[in-house]
Amino acid sequence: MRRGANSFPQPETVANSSTSSTEAGTYMSTVELTKENFDEIVSGNDFVLIDFWAEWCGPCKQFGPVFERSSEKHDDLVFAKVDTEAQPELAQAFQIQSIPTVMIVRDNIAVFAQPGALPEAALEDVIGQARALDMDEVRASVAEAQQSEQAQGGTGQ
Repeated sequence: MRRGANSFPQPETVANSSTSSTEAGTYMSTVELTKENFDEIVSGNDFVLIDFWAEWCGPCKQFGPVFERSSEKHDDLVFAKVDTEAQPELAQAFQIQSIPTVMIVRDNIAVFAQPGALPEAALEDVIGQARALDMDEVRASVAEAQQSEQAQGGTGQ
């Protein structure tokens, strides 16, 4: 599992965007993630899995049912899909160069990103690993990486 060294990039968002949110007892399998609802969904949830895909992509179509089945098994997590054709700004913000790409965001930190259609067992394993992460340790690692980057003359952004 790859851990993100930087906080999740924040593309432009629109205030008061309209999304369906999870309420106590309400089931939500997957949501469409757009630049308009990105901040509300990702910042408003502790654990978000994102599938970057496109309609024309054969491997994306194969992975779609795997992602959907996983969302049904983990109703405590948010599963989001980004259509890279309809949302090129999001794909660009996350430097998506190959689809499908699965990304996991915990506490606004990208903790996993991998291109390719994961088999169901591999996706379940990644979810388990992401659940097991000590986020205090991850945040400390991110802060250390940012300090190191700033010390080397980078902007840290």
